Amino acid sequence: MSKTIKIDPLTRLEGHGEVTIKLGPDNTVEDVQFNVSSVRFFEKFLEGRIAEHAPHIVPRICGICPIPHHLASIKAVEAAWDVEVPQPALKVRELMMNAKQLASHVLHIAALQLPDLLFGPLAPPEKRNVVAVIKALPDVGKSVVEAMKFGQELCDTIGGKAVHPVGSVPGGLTKPFSEEDRDRFLKQLPHILEIGEAVVNIGDKLVNDYLGVITKIGTIPTYYVGMVTKENKELTIWDGLWRCMDKEGNIVAEVEPKDYMQVSAEHVAPHSMATHLYYREAGYPEGIWRAGPLGRINVCEDMQTPMAKELLKKFREVCGRPSHFVFSYIWARIVELVQAAEKIKILLEDPEIVSTDVKNPDVKPKAGNGVGMVEAPRGTLIHNYWTNDKGVITKANLIVATNHNIGGIELTLKQVAKQVFEDNVLADIDLPEPMCK
Repeated sequence: MSKTIKIDPLTRLEGHGEVTIKLGPDNTVEDVQFNVSSVRFFEKFLEGRIAEHAPHIVPRICGICPIPHHLASIKAVEAAWDVEVPQPALKVRELMMNAKQLASHVLHIAALQLPDLLFGPLAPPEKRNVVAVIKALPDVGKSVVEAMKFGQELCDTIGGKAVHPVGSVPGGLTKPFSEEDRDRFLKQLPHILEIGEAVVNIGDKLVNDYLGVITKIGTIPTYYVGMVTKENKELTIWDGLWRCMDKEGNIVAEVEPKDYMQVSAEHVAPHSMATHLYYREAGYPEGIWRAGPLGRINVCEDMQTPMAKELLKKFREVCGRPSHFVFSYIWARIVELVQAAEKIKILLEDPEIVSTDVKNPDVKPKAGNGVGMVEAPRGTLIHNYWTNDKGVITKANLIVATNHNIGGIELTLKQVAKQVFEDNVLADIDLPEPMCK
């Protein structure tokens, strides 16, 4: 007898979605769908708008990633109009990107990962939430709030707002980053770095405890994408080249952001409003890829900062390269969190970060086609704008993290469903004793 299982709504999800599992006789898995049911229309909202307005509109796409959307948008406008940006302004923007990365990764780890790992994935739902984590480990809860507060306040100081920033304009920034603000955040940094080390220590224990789960559940090969620096091919979330790695670990593409269409293609799934991105040359579904922390960790040659370099080395000793373990996203996110904290320190200590040379006054609208690319916490953001000679957007193409990851998510869900319903894999998994009761 056939039956359908629906999980609606999905929790711990930034947006709206549901999972549909179709089972046949003897619980054989016939199909699994990840359904994104909402329509956003932001590409149409932008048509007919003056391009300067776009960086203030697009942060509304995502409440978690407004900073990356703001900066991907401003990069697209500047590329379309051939605008040169002073180096100090670029450094301040990169500082804001890493502040958001720190705040977002801390929140993700505390609210979406730790509840299952600390109490065990089979604990009652009322235990598996961030409030329970704070009650069980108040010091950890306090540290999470402090790290998030630091990142959000840094974003607010630079962007004018922490959630819907307005600080970047074509040609640079609306104001310089002051020496007083730099000193204020530098004073807090030693404590933030200590919190990063504490997260690493907790992560080490939990990764070791759950290694059997990490290496056995939901493991499925895909392609991967992420940005790397031009010089050393190190992981970057701000500026560089876009890389694609195949299932065997070969780099099959490395392009400038403006050439993203040479690498990517979109598949329209009949059951979802979100398109599935994939590697164009491989086709669909063979070329389905994943992005975000694991995608970036796989495609890069190294990290940029000392402690993160050591963590990446340890990650690859255990998980390999590429790592196809879906649960190794947890570990990859910790590696990225540490690099973000270290990058903030490096940038705050750079004398140019408080330069007043943060705006090019010679900005003129023109007809053009510009691409802005950055890495949001969960994957590559691509903003592509076409403008007319008055600087009005005539067409926009927006690709967000969901588009990169949804095909891989669906493959993983199918794999897990088969393991659970057909192979009874949970009977063979030895879960560790929970850290918290």
